Amino acid sequence: MTIQTTRLSDPAVRAFVAAVNAHDREAFQELLAPDATMADDGDDRDLDQWIDREIFSSNGHMEVENESNGGRALIARYRNDTWGEMRTRWDFTVDEEGRIARFETGQA
Repeated sequence: MTIQTTRLSDPAVRAFVAAVNAHDREAFQELLAPDATMADDGDDRDLDQWIDREIFSSNGHMEVENESNGGRALIARYRNDTWGEMRTRWDFTVDEEGRIARFETGQA
């Protein structure tokens, strides 16, 4: 069972998922705090390179199965043209302005 993007609890996370699924790089970038960081499977990665490779140049798509921590922790089926589909976890840190300061992802 999936959760409709419009029903996700946290506004920043909801906008993140919507931007990924719409392949809207501009909207995605606007969601991020200026000094945002991210990690994949526990390793910090270069944010711009990672989002280009794993989301935008490879048609990334998220189908959220579960949310917790007020909507800032997700379990999602994530797929892209590079890796196919896998079950992933996503944890978000949202700053005081409602922008994503950090996200961490990896296999669930």
